[in-house]
Amino acid sequence: MNDIIRNIEAEQMKSSVDDFSVGDTVRVYGKIKEGNRERIQVFEGTVLKRQNGGCRETFTVRKTSNGVGVEKTWPLHSPNVEKIEVVRRGKVRRAKLNYLRKRVGKSAKVKELMR
Repeated sequence: MNDIIRNIEAEQMKSSVDDFSVGDTVRVYGKIKEGNRERIQVFEGTVLKRQNGGCRETFTVRKTSNGVGVEKTWPLHSPNVEKIEVVRRGKVRRAKLNYLRKRVGKSAKVKELMR
């Protein structure tokens, strides 16, 4: 039974996944259906966390829109995620950046990783 599930999940996974990690500022191109039309909407923000692994892996991105914090969680291997573009790399020491939710302004920024 486990082999059957593993094979089905392997078919569902994307062949190439963009390399990004927690703390990075990313631009997510997501497909949105409106009636019978389909368009791509861009969501740019900081990656707060990456959860699970394999086919079920998800990531959460947070941005501030009109002074209000907005978070969105996407499945990494979803066909609704067109592509993920890394804008800048962040220097963090945690796996999950939940503390950013309480912060506003400059204190909500993540230092840039210089390579």
